[in-house]
Amino acid sequence: MNKVMIIEDDPKIAAYLKAYISKYDYSVLAIEQFDHIMDSFQTYKPDLVLLDINLPYYDGFYWCRQIRSESICPVIFISARIGEMDQVMALENGGDDYITKPFSPDIVMAKIRSQLRRAYGEYAGSQKERVLDVHDVKLYPERHQLHYNNNSVDLTKNETNILELLIERYPRVAGREDLLEKLWDDQVFVDENTLNVNMSRVRKKFQSVGITGAVETVRGSGYRLNVTWTERSL
Repeated sequence: MNKVMIIEDDPKIAAYLKAYISKYDYSVLAIEQFDHIMDSFQTYKPDLVLLDINLPYYDGFYWCRQIRSESICPVIFISARIGEMDQVMALENGGDDYITKPFSPDIVMAKIRSQLRRAYGEYAGSQKERVLDVHDVKLYPERHQLHYNNNSVDLTKNETNILELLIERYPRVAGREDLLEKLWDDQVFVDENTLNVNMSRVRKKFQSVGITGAVETVRGSGYRLNVTWTERSL
C-alpha cells in the first residue's frame, strides 16, 4: 500500500484530501504539527507528498528542500498561488508537479498515480532493473543513483532524467528542447534558467563521485556528455 503525506494547514482541505485519497486504498497521513514536519516524514516514510506553499513557521519551498536532502519521493505542490514564478520556484526547489486551488480531486488522484508510476514503476517488483553504462559510470534510473568506482550518489528525479538523456544521446548533443521535454513533459511554466539550475546540480553530482568536466555546454544547441574519466572513447 502506497503512503501519501499531506502537508496542508487548512484542516478542511487536509481532511477532504485524506478522505478522498484513502478511498483508493492509499495510506494517508495529514500533518498536524507544522514545526516538526521532518520528524513526521522520517517516521512515516511516505512514497509521495502533497505540499502546500503557505504554511506556519516555514513555507513549502523550505520543506521541499528539507525533504530533498533525505528522499527522492515525488512531491506535488498544491497551492492557491497561481503565479508563474511560484510554479517555477516549486520545480527549482525540488518539486515534481504543481496543482492550483481550487482543484479537482480526480486531477489530484491522476497526478498522484502518474508520479508514483514514474518514481517506482507499475511493475517495479518484477521488472529487471535498468542500468545505463558509459565507460564504467553507471546510472540506475529506478534507484535514482549514479555510481562510479566505489562511489555513489543519490539523484533527484530531474537529475536522473537529465543524466538518462545525456547517456542515451552520447556522444551526440542533447538539445535544450529535448531536455525540457524530458524533464517536464506538458508543464508549461518553465524558463531557460530552470534547466541551467538543474544542469548545475548534475555537474555537482558528478563531482561528488570524483568526476569533473563531465557535462559540456554546446553553445546554441544543448549539452553533451564529456567522458573525462577515461582515455577510452567510442
